Amino acid sequence: MKKIQILGTGCPKCKKLAENAETAAKELGVECEIEKVTDINEIMKFGVMMTPALAVDGDVRSVGKVMSVDDIREALG
Repeated sequence: MKKIQILGTGCPKCKKLAENAETAAKELGVECEIEKVTDINEIMKFGVMMTPALAVDGDVRSVGKVMSVDDIREALG
């Protein structure tokens, strides 16, 4: 099972990234857990200074933008 983490404070862009991640995982049929990391200290542990960011299994794949469903599918694949 993959762990997808949305790093951000809960802004509209963060919420959109979470929606896109959920859609991408469903389309791929990937079993995953989506976790929203909102604590700024936890976000900084990833080395992320701009949000939203997306991490897959602890590996940061995107910083400072809302990835499209297609981009997230690629990151998960």
